[in-house]
Amino acid sequence: MEEQGKFDKNSVIGFLLIGAILLAWMYFRPAEEPQPNNNNTNQVEVDSSTTSKQAVKNTSTVAKTNNNQAALSDSLQSLLNQQKFGAFAYSAMQANQLETDYTILENDVLHLKISNKGAQVIEAKLKKFDTYDDKPVYLVKDGNSNFNINFTTKDNRNLNTKDLSFIPELITNDNSSTLNMRAKVSENEFLEFSYTVKPDDYMLDFNIESQGLNNVISSKIANLSWDLKAYRRSKSISYENRYTETLYQYEGDIVSYTGQGDEAIEDELDIKWFAFKQHFFTTILLNEKTFNEGKFTSKNLVQDEQIDTLYTKAFKAELPIQLANNEFNENMNLYFGPADYQLLKTYDQNLDEIIPTGWGIFGWINQYIFIPFFGFLSSFLGNYGLAIIVMTITVRIVLSPITYKSYLSQAKMKVLRPEINEINEKFKDNAMKKQQETMKLYSKTGVSPLAGCIPALLQIPVFYALFQFFPSAFDLRQQPFLWADDLSSYDVIFQWDAYIPLVSWIYGNHVSLFPILASIAIFIYMTMTTGQNMQQAQQPGMPNMKFIMYLSPLVMLIFFNNYASGLSLYYFISNLITIGIMLVIKHVIIDENKILAKIEEKKKKPKKKNKLTRKFQEIMEQAEEQQRKKNK
Repeated sequence: MEEQGKFDKNSVIGFLLIGAILLAWMYFRPAEEPQPNNNNTNQVEVDSSTTSKQAVKNTSTVAKTNNNQAALSDSLQSLLNQQKFGAFAYSAMQANQLETDYTILENDVLHLKISNKGAQVIEAKLKKFDTYDDKPVYLVKDGNSNFNINFTTKDNRNLNTKDLSFIPELITNDNSSTLNMRAKVSENEFLEFSYTVKPDDYMLDFNIESQGLNNVISSKIANLSWDLKAYRRSKSISYENRYTETLYQYEGDIVSYTGQGDEAIEDELDIKWFAFKQHFFTTILLNEKTFNEGKFTSKNLVQDEQIDTLYTKAFKAELPIQLANNEFNENMNLYFGPADYQLLKTYDQNLDEIIPTGWGIFGWINQYIFIPFFGFLSSFLGNYGLAIIVMTITVRIVLSPITYKSYLSQAKMKVLRPEINEINEKFKDNAMKKQQETMKLYSKTGVSPLAGCIPALLQIPVFYALFQFFPSAFDLRQQPFLWADDLSSYDVIFQWDAYIPLVSWIYGNHVSLFPILASIAIFIYMTMTTGQNMQQAQQPGMPNMKFIMYLSPLVMLIFFNNYASGLSLYYFISNLITIGIMLVIKHVIIDENKILAKIEEKKKKPKKKNKLTRKFQEIMEQAEEQQRKKNK
């Protein structure tokens, strides 16, 4: 027999021993006793004492035979275990005597089932949460997870912990429960996986240690691998899949992710932790030390949303473990729980970076303003839908000065439009002169066409931050409001089962009301802000405002049909408030006649030119002079 390219003499010796035991058993087994002849019709009486002695003898023979067979079976099993597991055969024989194949480890929030084979978690249930269809939330169940450490031994065996048998020992006290799982070489030599749960905590202490194995293990490095397929838990599998990915921290405090392709592979150095994030729930492995490197693979399992409805993605993590003198000594942690920003932040391990709050200024706005403020509102109001509305009103009021500046700029441009149209008509054949005269007009009146764009740009960080906030807000999960039964998922007013090509792929098999309301509000808002700009002729190189006015509501209607209804509710309320603010500004605050009077007054005043304006005018005049010479 060959293993790893070498002839294994232990295997031959094992098979020879098995054959010798079989031959010895066949040779030395007791002969069968001849059966008494009961066909003699003349025999009327039977000696009861003789019969009793014969029965005792037969029983003794059967018992002896059974004991011999049991001993043979144990010997055969021992030899097979020796052949397969080498020194760890000792543990396999002890495991055969156990009454159950797993041990339950739990607290008030977690229920874990840990298998004797492989000492790995084969079931992880979150007690306080249900899926969209009222089933318990399992992060691990029915073989979707496979945790393994691979190492080699000095007798040239390539062993995997997932195949080894571990002997459990459960220790429980008031503050914690610890499960020690040992794969034994002897009573004092073993590989141990230790799990400790604490009250009301989703984080476990997870230690991997060994004792007395320096003469057994030959590896300098053991290879840890973890495969996990993420279960679907939301109504929209495509929406949930968008937020399902592997994240990891490396090279200090850098956090990255594998991405959203059909298959993504990332390799990095100095891995501190990694997470198999499943939108609103996550599984995390942290190490007190750092793994020297790590390889992470994410594969999309949803190719057809009508068929692939059980899993979203398949994850795989591969990391090396450095052994000290051929011994394990790893202090780690496991997390099975919600992807809740506030909860993950309490562990002070940079785990809150798992939640996509946005990068740079967008993340800061969420982390330091919106997340704390929304938490306060929801705890104070007790209704998450009302909290969204109050938060939206607050944001719009804070941004109302910017809205005022933007609309004031539009009003000034509207007042100047007749003069701009006159310049365009007068110099329609001379683009440079037309541009020069237009700039002079802006300079005289103090009006800038960019004045309306800058306030709009200032609002972008807020809008993008909220776009990141609502889909990731764990508190919105399964919270109802009006007709929406879950603010973290889409609301439904009508749905159908039949698959309609293109429609079902782009729009879905349902109609959501909040995106429709938000689309109408956006259309009205776009009409108010861009409608007056559409009255003038389209300038070359400028965007088609009419096209934008119709495109934005259409994108909202289609794209947000499968998005969180809480986000659509925000956009609907936000645009309603903005429309109201603009109507007040237009009819109460701003008087176009006064604006025109101020502009005319500014025209009469000599305007002091700054260096930039003078330089720009000189460039324009030089260009005009060159153009005139060229025409001559």
